Amino acid sequence: MNSGEPLLEVRNLNVCRGGSKVLQIPSFALHRNETVALIGPNGTGKSSFLLALAGLLPLKTGEIFFMQKAVVPGFSSTEYRRNLAMVFQEPLLFDTSVADNVAVGLRLRHLGRREIDERVKSCLDRFRIAHLADRSARKLSGGESQRTSLARAFATNPEIILLDEPFVALDPPARQALSDDLERVLRESGTAAILTTHDQVDALRLADRMVVMQQGSIVQSGTPLAVNNQPVNEFVATFVGMENIFTGIVKKADNGLFSVAVFDRTMEIMGDGAPSESVVICIRPEHVVISLTNPESTTSVRNIFSGTVSKVVQLGLFTKIYLDCGFSLVASITNQSLDTLELKPGRPVFASFKATAVHVFRKG
Repeated sequence: MNSGEPLLEVRNLNVCRGGSKVLQIPSFALHRNETVALIGPNGTGKSSFLLALAGLLPLKTGEIFFMQKAVVPGFSSTEYRRNLAMVFQEPLLFDTSVADNVAVGLRLRHLGRREIDERVKSCLDRFRIAHLADRSARKLSGGESQRTSLARAFATNPEIILLDEPFVALDPPARQALSDDLERVLRESGTAAILTTHDQVDALRLADRMVVMQQGSIVQSGTPLAVNNQPVNEFVATFVGMENIFTGIVKKADNGLFSVAVFDRTMEIMGDGAPSESVVICIRPEHVVISLTNPESTTSVRNIFSGTVSKVVQLGLFTKIYLDCGFSLVASITNQSLDTLELKPGRPVFASFKATAVHVFRKG
């Protein structure tokens, strides 16, 4: 985590819409050169948070600081807004050419013609739309429109860019290509960014830090790896894809290893636990290994369960395998492994996972 002074800081922020509180955020900070992904289901306040940061939603209470200065009406607010850009789900382009759209913010800043032309050309090149400079914004595809919107935002050289689901309306090829270019531009420009998304692939790829929101509040913040593998509660675990979530009772603990009773089975886990303690354990599907023979004699894995395949669901490049092991267990395997193992409903298998692959949090 960045320990330097934050570029943007929020303290005790509360926002209401229609008489209901939609945001309650005691603290949040964004550092230079950092990309933060706000994730969570629809309706959790991600977009409202961006609108509040952009000054488009009034704060009921709270303060925003930019470069350690409180953002208040007057000079500091103007300074903050001039260093901020926002890209919405809809590109919101003017009915003019692509180049003119990219130049809008520069003209509002009364820059000289030569500097405007240079910046517009640079941003068109950055987002690979130089060949569209003279095309009407009305004649652009969805991906081209969003590239134009991003080019317009970056043309002003903002310190901070707010990105509200910028890929949500794009088809997979356009989404992938634009994500590639945005990642490159953020890295090259050093612009700090806050990205809202409910797509974890975008968050994992672009973000230095993931912030999980629930009902207008931040419930977890950390590196993408930490949030995905060490969720703080069952809500986060479910959202980040921990499909195997069980409640159990600790039976015994010894030397950094403890056993938990789950559905009349025993699972062994690395860590510390107290006998009779109620815990929630989580295993990512990709950490569950499926084999046709009992791997007990060939592996040091402590958790091995016999079962049968109950359902096979192919999801593009990988396949979900749903198992009945006396309890439900989900594994994620490659399509090559699916072909090799010839898995289908009713087939007997063995499922295994390491004691270190299990994440535990206390039942609250």
